[in-house]
Amino acid sequence: MKKKTRNLWLVLGMMGLAAVMLISSCGNRGDAEATNDDKTQMSTTADDMASHAVQAHRKLNQKPVPVKMERMGQHEVHIRLTAQVTDIRVDKGTEYKAWTFNGQAPGPLLVVREGDLILLSLTNKDPAMSHSMDMHAIEGAPSKHFTDVSPGQTVTFTYRADRPGVYMYHCGTAPVLQHVANGMHGMIIVKPKAGYPTDRDVDREYVIIQNEWYKANDYQDMLNGMPKDVVFSTKALKSGDPNTNGDTFTLKDHPLTAKAGDRVRIYFANMGPNRSSAFHVVGTIFGDVYVNGAPENHMKDLQTVLVPAGGSAVVEFTVKEPGRYTILDHSLADAEKGAMAYLDVKK
Repeated sequence: MKKKTRNLWLVLGMMGLAAVMLISSCGNRGDAEATNDDKTQMSTTADDMASHAVQAHRKLNQKPVPVKMERMGQHEVHIRLTAQVTDIRVDKGTEYKAWTFNGQAPGPLLVVREGDLILLSLTNKDPAMSHSMDMHAIEGAPSKHFTDVSPGQTVTFTYRADRPGVYMYHCGTAPVLQHVANGMHGMIIVKPKAGYPTDRDVDREYVIIQNEWYKANDYQDMLNGMPKDVVFSTKALKSGDPNTNGDTFTLKDHPLTAKAGDRVRIYFANMGPNRSSAFHVVGTIFGDVYVNGAPENHMKDLQTVLVPAGGSAVVEFTVKEPGRYTILDHSLADAEKGAMAYLDVKK
């Protein structure tokens, strides 16, 4: 009798567990369906926006507006950026109708000092789309500092750069993927007050930025596809330095330069929007690496630095003898798609 009772309770318990699992499963399925519905709606909205933009931008190729940076005092700088639509050459024979900051993709290099108060004015010359500024270098409420700027408007945002490093900035208007993949991104360097501990050893320094290009304004390809091109660009740190857009050829046709024995510093950032970068310079070892460009994040003797989308690093290495050194994303498929540059070293 006790055995039958125990078995009965065991069966009832199993039935109860099954019921709970069934209810839970139904609930989860409902959540999944709701999530899928949300994704479908978001995707449809993005596709509609892309279609609208394609029509509005069809004959648009706005002349690049020069960026303006003016230091107003020892600790205050005013930056004027422009959101605009400009054709960018991304491969030999291929142009992309990019959404840009100031007609560049990546956008202009911004350089400020640790502790600076930044007054950033964004003018939107795009007649069809709102744009905005998501600044990785600052700490503040996005709902206050990263709001949309409508076509034809200029809005000024104020924030302080308190943490030194190398940061990404990008358009933060939804869907963010669409705006970033179309070219609205760039690098800002916040120089540390005390500098880097290896400053005295550096002979040359360059900026290299990595980004991806997908099928032109194709949100589904940006969301689910593979990039057609993964590219490098460089931005001028000083007058006379090269300044390029993200393409597959310029930094191979016109290599960066150094002399044998030089200590070279590269400020590197990965704009993504989707892929990480395995940053590597063939024939060298990174003697010093500052992850995110922060002096406190100091590492030594690395062969390759993994930089996620939206991340950065400062790397330093010595070129010991003359020759051609290849700079690349060691995810080799991406290098073959264009993420490659040359450094020519002479005696």
